[in-house]
Amino acid sequence: MTQQDTRPPAHVPAPVALAAVEPGPGRRPLISYVLPVYNERDGIAAFHAELTAALAGRPELDFELVYVNDGSSDGSLAILTGLAEQDPRVRVVDLARNFGHQIAITAGLDVAGGDAVIVMDTDLQDPPQVSLELVDAWREGADIVHARRRSRQDSAFKRATAHLYYRVLRASTDVDIPLDTGDFRLLDRKVAAELRKYRERSRFVRGIVASMGYRQTEVAFDRDERFAGETKYPLRKMARLAVDGVTSFSTSPLKMITRLGFVVLALSLAGIVYALAMKFFRPDITVSGWTMLMCVVLFLGGTQMLSLGVIGAYIGRIYSETQGRPLYLVREVIGGPGDDD
Repeated sequence: MTQQDTRPPAHVPAPVALAAVEPGPGRRPLISYVLPVYNERDGIAAFHAELTAALAGRPELDFELVYVNDGSSDGSLAILTGLAEQDPRVRVVDLARNFGHQIAITAGLDVAGGDAVIVMDTDLQDPPQVSLELVDAWREGADIVHARRRSRQDSAFKRATAHLYYRVLRASTDVDIPLDTGDFRLLDRKVAAELRKYRERSRFVRGIVASMGYRQTEVAFDRDERFAGETKYPLRKMARLAVDGVTSFSTSPLKMITRLGFVVLALSLAGIVYALAMKFFRPDITVSGWTMLMCVVLFLGGTQMLSLGVIGAYIGRIYSETQGRPLYLVREVIGGPGDDD
């Protein structure tokens, strides 16, 4: 089955109407987990076992586990299908190809129908037990609960670059994006419903959520090592996510180009004045300035290319948005209520 993201597949019921945090008598709160998966064959079973073990300790809650297969090519889908056959709480959204982590989160949010929705990865770096602490904070009245990384078991380079990135991003945008937080968070149903209305393609979900307002709080946790496999956010993808974060919520790069233009103009004027002064007042020491000329040409050329690159990033976003293509395509939805497979 192929389905655009604007509506759920035919055999998947749309999310029910908004409800209060505490449902009425006779119905337990439903907590939906949105779990993006991309080539996690070696760790899915362990993650699911640890998650279900944690959920078993909360009999007062109902749970829905929405795994989003983001075009995995390593057999992850077969494992997810097996989980759906064994656990009626599991629903698998199989995307037609790899659309990226942020789009996979969006696809899961589009079909999750819980009173609260928890987004987390399946590599066991985010401990499942911590997700229940997010639920407790939600039941105390918070609409959005961010899981903030108190410590993380990553390389020194990744820790340093992540620390710097979050602070540069916060300083350069008009949105108060929480420091040291990824996409591991809980959203109340009304927040998830509003988030579904945000359909830009170059998505930075954590920034969108932070910009929405509502009552937000944080739960600190210690991030573990990856259970198996390799990170799905190498330096190239991290750089792309960083660009999306800055260009989605800030025009600071464009303002910096303007400031840089004034600086270059001032330096150019100073150079012109110096050259004229030397020409008229010290012609005896004036020599052919090939080196200076090349420095000026290369400096101005580099500045222009950098400026064009920044402007091009914004124009590229405009081009992508105006195409009006669906964010993702769903090949099949497996398991869950109303499944006829």
